[in-house]
Amino acid sequence: MEPFPSDRIQLPRNMIENSMFEEEPDVVDLAKEPCLHPLEPDEVEYEPRSSRLLVRGLGEHEMDDDEEDYESSAKLLGMSFMNRSSGVQNNMSVYRQNPNGSCSVPSTRTMVVCTVVFVIAFSLIVVLYLLPKCTFTKEGCHKKNHTMELIYPLATNGKVFPWAKMRLPPDVIPLHYDLVLQPNLTTLKFSGSVKIVVNILHVTQKIVLHSSGLNITKATITSAQGHQAEPVEFLEYPLHDQIALMAPEALLAGQNYTVNMEYSSNLSDTYYGFYKISYKDENSQQRWFAATQFEPLAARSAFPCFDEPSFKATFLIKIKRDEKLSALSNMPKKATMPVTNGVVQDEFFVSLKMSTYLVAFVVADLKNISRETNGTLVSVHAIPQHVNQVGYALDTAVKLLEFYQKYFLMKYPLEKLDLVAIPDFQSGAMENWGLITFRETTLLFDNNTSSAKDKKLVTAVIAHELAHQWFGNLVTMEWWNDLWLNEGFATFMEYFAMEEVFPELHSDEDFLNLIFKAMMKDSLNSSHPVSSAVQSSEQIEEMFDALSYIKGASLLLMLKHYLTKDVFQAGIEVYLHNHNYRTAQSDDLWDSMNEITNGTLDVKKMMKTWIVHKGFPLVTVVRKGKIISVQQEKFLYRVEPENWTSDASYLWHIPLTYITNRCNFTHCTNAYLLDQKSAVIELPEEVEWIKFNVDMNGYYIVHYAEDWKILIDLLKKNHTALSPKDRANLINNIFNLARLGRESLEKAFELIDYLNKENCTAPLTQALFQLSLIYNLLDKKGEQQLAGRVMRRIEHLLGDKIDQQHWTDDGTLSERELRSTLLAFACTHDIRNCRTTATEMFETWMKSNGTISLPSDVMKAIFAVGAKSNDGWEFLLKMYSSSVSEAEKSKMIKALASTEDARKLIWFHLGSYTIQNIISWSTSQFATKAHLLEVKSFFESKSEESSQLRCVKEAIDTIQLNIQWMERNLAKLQELLWYI
Repeated sequence: MEPFPSDRIQLPRNMIENSMFEEEPDVVDLAKEPCLHPLEPDEVEYEPRSSRLLVRGLGEHEMDDDEEDYESSAKLLGMSFMNRSSGVQNNMSVYRQNPNGSCSVPSTRTMVVCTVVFVIAFSLIVVLYLLPKCTFTKEGCHKKNHTMELIYPLATNGKVFPWAKMRLPPDVIPLHYDLVLQPNLTTLKFSGSVKIVVNILHVTQKIVLHSSGLNITKATITSAQGHQAEPVEFLEYPLHDQIALMAPEALLAGQNYTVNMEYSSNLSDTYYGFYKISYKDENSQQRWFAATQFEPLAARSAFPCFDEPSFKATFLIKIKRDEKLSALSNMPKKATMPVTNGVVQDEFFVSLKMSTYLVAFVVADLKNISRETNGTLVSVHAIPQHVNQVGYALDTAVKLLEFYQKYFLMKYPLEKLDLVAIPDFQSGAMENWGLITFRETTLLFDNNTSSAKDKKLVTAVIAHELAHQWFGNLVTMEWWNDLWLNEGFATFMEYFAMEEVFPELHSDEDFLNLIFKAMMKDSLNSSHPVSSAVQSSEQIEEMFDALSYIKGASLLLMLKHYLTKDVFQAGIEVYLHNHNYRTAQSDDLWDSMNEITNGTLDVKKMMKTWIVHKGFPLVTVVRKGKIISVQQEKFLYRVEPENWTSDASYLWHIPLTYITNRCNFTHCTNAYLLDQKSAVIELPEEVEWIKFNVDMNGYYIVHYAEDWKILIDLLKKNHTALSPKDRANLINNIFNLARLGRESLEKAFELIDYLNKENCTAPLTQALFQLSLIYNLLDKKGEQQLAGRVMRRIEHLLGDKIDQQHWTDDGTLSERELRSTLLAFACTHDIRNCRTTATEMFETWMKSNGTISLPSDVMKAIFAVGAKSNDGWEFLLKMYSSSVSEAEKSKMIKALASTEDARKLIWFHLGSYTIQNIISWSTSQFATKAHLLEVKSFFESKSEESSQLRCVKEAIDTIQLNIQWMERNLAKLQELLWYI
């Protein structure tokens, strides 16, 4: 899935609404209810978030990491006991105090009572010590003749629910689904029926699967030999979105059974599940559109299913619809049959074996254009008034599909590929197999109003989703802890494919900036490993972040350069062939690579140091003649020592790369695997300078110690001796080291003094980003005078570059993108004459009633300036309502949202944003202890679950880091910028 594209790492879903309003659990004690359904021994698990299940047992030995949650259960029980007995203790004080302060001797009765209590307590301790060893575990106690009281969760009808884990039991697997759906776009409801053929792996009397918000009216089970469906009791446990079908007799191992259910529900009001969308047609009439978004956990809200990635099955889908509408699903349409007056049923071919989150269907009024390539019909669909904007997407999709098939040496396995632009879609896009859904701004391209950035965005999102057709759809991660196998690979292939197929877009510069931002997140103590253990829905949702996408892709880029492109490509081919139509774990990828390296390099050993550990290394380089000393440590911003997770001894296996003045071209890159704390590299001869992490192809930061001065001088004298990406890399590294306190801010400012000679996008945008961070911190803290000096420093460095920009769409795509960035920045901060020119162009456009064309690359800057006046804001709002160009509307809505008049924003609907980015964006510039206390108090007042979200911890880390930065650098900044 492609995250929402404003930052290319924004995420699409609300992660806390399911956990913030949980009620106290209902429990039942099976020791007191012997008639209830028994559970198998391995079906008992304590769920720490819900406290729905406790295993009561006794134990004496220490517990491992997996048992910590169960230990907390025991502590709760113990605390409960102590609380109950505290009142007794308060009234049983052995010695009583006389009024004069002395203590009287206890009475005989008191002594007897105390003695009895002591004897009982001592006896209990002895008995507990002598009992067979038993621990609070998922399985309970395995010792024979040892009884336990088991507490199980209750279903909604008050009966015991026969399963307690969040993951489904492994004793039943789905083989095939027959799914019939009938959405009604008038009542905004849908009805459905599903037949699931299941195979029984272990004898059981229950089938547990997922269902969320569905009104199930009928449930039956039929055996393979049976001719009559038998009604079954079904139980619901909404906390885990689970239902259990209780068979009247045992379901036998090795046998197939058919589960049949009928149900109904409302089309969702969210962007999740089977949901409805309203939009205005070309006649300004309201129309409805039904679409799906199932990843990661929402297929269960459209039909009962085994909603976990590893439960792959085939699907036969039938959709009943209004005959005036269109229906699409994963597979080509097989037949259309009349049902009743005005209603027809579309039947689609049986799908390939796939996970439930990839199932998709759309019912709407759509138009499309198509083209066939290599036996696959590629079609791009949109609502009728937008079909004239899908041509670029079709051309792009065909080129990328052809590239991927050649690169993977594996044909796209379906006969059709549909790309659908949805009028209101929260994600950037979703990779449903054969039916990819997109936000309109990530698929539609208007030659008159779409900018160079818009073209790059559309290309990137299509490249990402097409890569998923192999990485994610054909081979799927086994569980969400390895989400990076899907998203990291798709992100890596997205940028690699763009470089190969569309080199003129210079997508590598965008990827570089994303890596820098991901490393900012990964440098905080609140970060997490790329592959992290997850169970709850909140934990799964939080995996859709910059680390799964960007860090995962960065590690693959680093591996590709170290192995060489041919070895890496061969490893990918092995991985896809070995695991197609199945699921995989991270180790499966490394094993596939090792098949190619054939013992020359243990890829698994190297890459596990990056995948299972959070953060990244800082490599310090010291040069003395021909001898280069390198040393690694963890790069970490330490904000609260008492909460800091120390792992200073951790070692990465770092594939270092470097160039020198003796040969500074790509083909001269040298490599060295640093798998120890420190090492020495001996050069064949002395060099004037050395630059590590060539083109930022490695995921680490480099500190050059005394050699920073040499590199600063190199940039001043001959900056083109290094590539644009290497120059951007140096800017990023030195500002991060200054933020860490390992290098001076003065030296960082000195390094960027060369920028008035810089013409390339990557270093300019990175410098602008770093200086903007400083400006925003000062501005937010109320240091307006100093913030103004920072802005004047930026103007001094980039003013001439801004003046050189033309208000046109001329030049290469890279030049156009830089123009858009510089002018938008200049107009936002009112430097040079940017606002004067923008105002003139906006007023001319407004006087023409929006009929004249504005240059698309500077449209964002023009709209932002125009929206600052009341008349301009009102006119933009009117044009937004009537525009048919999604690219133009996107720029308009950003300009409308930039107003400083809060009253306009109260009634103006901005659309929904994700929790992660709302929290990040609204707090990232806070730099005072008052702000820190305010943020902490806000989240602590909501719920324990919300305060423990990783994005909240990240926000708090960032604020603390900002405070620390201010304390360290405020006085120094005043000294540095005194003359401006």
